Amino acid sequence: MSGKRDEVAIVLRDDPEAGRFEAVIDDAVVAFAEYRAVRKRIVVVHTEVEQRFAGRGIGRRLVQWVLDDIRARGLKVTPICPFTAAFIKRHPSYADLVSWGRERAS
Repeated sequence: MSGKRDEVAIVLRDDPEAGRFEAVIDDAVVAFAEYRAVRKRIVVVHTEVEQRFAGRGIGRRLVQWVLDDIRARGLKVTPICPFTAAFIKRHPSYADLVSWGRERAS
């Protein structure tokens, strides 16, 4: 045994009809980031990882993929979600994507 944690195959996808980005393992959604599209911004309002998958880095991988997708589409992000905001704070290379609008909490 190698002692390494097995890498789980995760499919990351955007479901615009549901308004969320999803992390899928074995055809089951195990994490998601809810969003609203507002003009040229994606407002990320909530990120959640199924409890049995917590602590495996799935939320981190999902948020990183979301931000990379937003960058690739030439959009900005409004990170209302505390998890997403904290990720951006820890990874300042994504700070240029942040754009606040009227959605910002007081």
